[in-house]
Amino acid sequence: MDELDEKWERAVRETRIIKYRLRNLLAFDSTELPYISLAPSSVNLGDTVVRKGKVIVHRPLIILPQGPFAQFEGFDFEEDFNLTGEDIRRFLLMRGISFPTLKYKNETYTLDIFEGELEKAVAYFSDELERREDVHSGLIAGPEDAWQFSVLIYVAAMAVRSASSDIEQILGELRRRKKKR
Repeated sequence: MDELDEKWERAVRETRIIKYRLRNLLAFDSTELPYISLAPSSVNLGDTVVRKGKVIVHRPLIILPQGPFAQFEGFDFEEDFNLTGEDIRRFLLMRGISFPTLKYKNETYTLDIFEGELEKAVAYFSDELERREDVHSGLIAGPEDAWQFSVLIYVAAMAVRSASSDIEQILGELRRRKKKR
């Protein structure tokens, strides 16, 4: 776990969320969080690894239920770290991190190389998102060998941003149910 600790700590230090998705997470339905993740290439020095994908956050729950905890699918923890989702969940819980949902599913669409350094890639993709008026995609920069953690940090930041409006929606739903009785 020492290697995993190092990667986690580096992801926490180096992950930058350059652009958030404009809308918050949905309180009662699944939310798709498209993202572009940028990282300096460790193979082609001076270039940037570009990973495009989305995380599907299945029906977020602010109040965690008893029993099953967060499940992480498609983050390649098994391949990259030889760890199961249960191992990752335990790793995060031991650091005081719990995710307010039952299931996170990552789907990576493309993995490319941008010929240029990270800051050049950040400027290019920021401009591209702005030109397309894309308010749905997030833009993240972080370490290449801990991209999973950078994406999870983005998802957690979106959950935190959504918390106050989620509470309002949940309270509104509880009031409607109470009036119906």
